[in-house]
Amino acid sequence: MKIYNTLTNKKEEFVPVENGKVKMYVCGPTVYNYFHIGNARPLIFFDVVKKYFEYIGNEVILVRNITDLDDKLINRSLEENIPVSVVAEKYTKAFFDDCKALDITPADHHPKATEYINDMINLIKELEEKEFAYEVNGDVYFSVSNSKDYGKLSGKKLEDLQAGARVEANKQKKHPADFTLWKKAKQGEPKWTSPWGEGRPGWHTECVVMSRKLLGGTFDIHGGGIDLVFPHHENEIAQAKASNNQKLANYWMHNGYLNIEGEKMSKSLDNFFTARDILKKYDPEAIRFFFLSKHYRSPIDFNENIIIESSQAVKNFYNTLKSADYLNIKDKEFEYSEVHQQHKNSFISAMNDDFNTAKAISVLFDITKAYNKTKDSAFIHLLIELGNVLGFFTNMEEKLSNSLNDVSGELVELLISYRNRFKKEKNWEMADKIRNDLKEMGITLKDTPEGTDWNIEK
Repeated sequence: MKIYNTLTNKKEEFVPVENGKVKMYVCGPTVYNYFHIGNARPLIFFDVVKKYFEYIGNEVILVRNITDLDDKLINRSLEENIPVSVVAEKYTKAFFDDCKALDITPADHHPKATEYINDMINLIKELEEKEFAYEVNGDVYFSVSNSKDYGKLSGKKLEDLQAGARVEANKQKKHPADFTLWKKAKQGEPKWTSPWGEGRPGWHTECVVMSRKLLGGTFDIHGGGIDLVFPHHENEIAQAKASNNQKLANYWMHNGYLNIEGEKMSKSLDNFFTARDILKKYDPEAIRFFFLSKHYRSPIDFNENIIIESSQAVKNFYNTLKSADYLNIKDKEFEYSEVHQQHKNSFISAMNDDFNTAKAISVLFDITKAYNKTKDSAFIHLLIELGNVLGFFTNMEEKLSNSLNDVSGELVELLISYRNRFKKEKNWEMADKIRNDLKEMGITLKDTPEGTDWNIEK
């Protein structure tokens, strides 16, 4: 298996610290709001990474933290006039609810920052003793100048950071890039007692502490969105190296940006969508297909046409499963022939090449075509087996058992053909009547350039 390591800017053979076990830490949400559709990308992708490692025989321990202490939470508590803890509780629950709706398997551990305050204080004390940290008026900063390898993840150089510093930079810092380890408490903010007075830890310290506590020493994979490379992950590496001269993680994986209609997502452009906004319109499997149909390191553009295409692609899989009468053949015995194994090997080869889910999905299409040509039910079992690795078909029985109220698919197609004839004759009244009558029966029609698709409403 080869994984692209952001730390070395190249694909490297994956060798776990402990044979047969993969330890992963993926940065989780700051729970001050509902997470947006861009945040769904690392959630879905690293969900697949975990599933694939397990599929090929590994035990996987996945840690995804919850940042429940941050300036953003404090600002939201002021906006909503509720305590920070209530803000955190509200949006933590929303996070888990939305993850469940997206069929994202929970991590093995979801540590909260507020549960590890004492451990963070101990790390900061250790950094101060080793002269990698200094205190000024109750605030504690990490000294990047004392960190020889600072910038090796992001490729940034200290002299460039110095030159690019703003005029109004914090005058307390020895270097503009020095980052906060401990913040002196302001009135009304959450606070803890420390050797430097009352305050709270900075954001960059929590992940070092929690990953080491739960995964121990150097672990295998640290992941997140590409926006976390600098400063967050860079600062994690610096603290870990300074405290015990050990690597925090061996492989650093980062997914690419999500754009909306070619533009960066932002509230000012009115193109900011939460995951729950999108889930109101689209099936979670369509959203998953959308993200996985492109390589995780590539930027991806979210637009209406692409998500509709993704919905149709997922529908095509289910149409194949329906035509194979999967619910009645799922328990029948089958054997994979050499041909089936070749498809399976192609899937594994794609995933072993830096988790190329786009290629892996193309294998699922090849399997579908092979079944439609041969009617060999072993292809259907293979489709389910490999689709499950990518997180598809998790609610398969529910979707496949949706009835047509005893109306056959052939009759629906016949009614659609009549509707198309009425449309050509510009008999809109009868065309609309067929659409509306089918809708009352729980069948929705969608006109596309290729024809009319129909689906059963949930």
